[in-house]
Amino acid sequence: MDFHERTAAYIESLDTGNTAFLDELEKYSLETFVPIIKKPVQNFLKLIISIKKPKRILEVGTAVGFSSILMAEYSDDDCHITTIEKYEKRFPIAEENFLKSGYKDKITFIKGDATEVLEELVKKGEIFDFIFMDAAKGQYINFFPNVMKLLAKDGVLISDNALQDNELIQSKYAVTRRNRTIHKRMREYLFNLTHNEELVTSIIPIGDGITISSKK
Repeated sequence: MDFHERTAAYIESLDTGNTAFLDELEKYSLETFVPIIKKPVQNFLKLIISIKKPKRILEVGTAVGFSSILMAEYSDDDCHITTIEKYEKRFPIAEENFLKSGYKDKITFIKGDATEVLEELVKKGEIFDFIFMDAAKGQYINFFPNVMKLLAKDGVLISDNALQDNELIQSKYAVTRRNRTIHKRMREYLFNLTHNEELVTSIIPIGDGITISSKK
């Protein structure tokens, strides 16, 4: 274990956990190999939500509903979350978890392809002051134009898995052909985030790497 791993392990040892339901859902997700946000990202989300106090949150990528419920738990009572998922096998699991968590009325679950759903939300004139991206990493760059239209002035955009578990900086020959394509698209996405004149962006190496952007 190197210095960075020891530091990460020490920080994680200080974690106080979440609610009993979230802790159980996290355990289930890990046991069934469903990807959820890592501990450092969980804590970062809780912090930013506490500071920003968003009223309308959009999440791209629901999975089993873990991060939706976490954001519902740590946001104010008048906050509403809209979350998008296209993987049909996860629909009933997420819905059951929303019901069990007690946040079913606080979360709008949209089933469908995010590209199409985002376009529809733009057409409806929807605006969100907090957007969390945690879907197919190779699609972030394609989602970006509509995400920018949906993000309010002074809104916050957070994107998970931005550094691809540190594989993003490896030689393209050290990863599979499929991942080369995903990494190329993610690099393009990161360039767009950091060079967009409407955004102030920081890339933070926690979890699998996250970005946080504020819209001017």
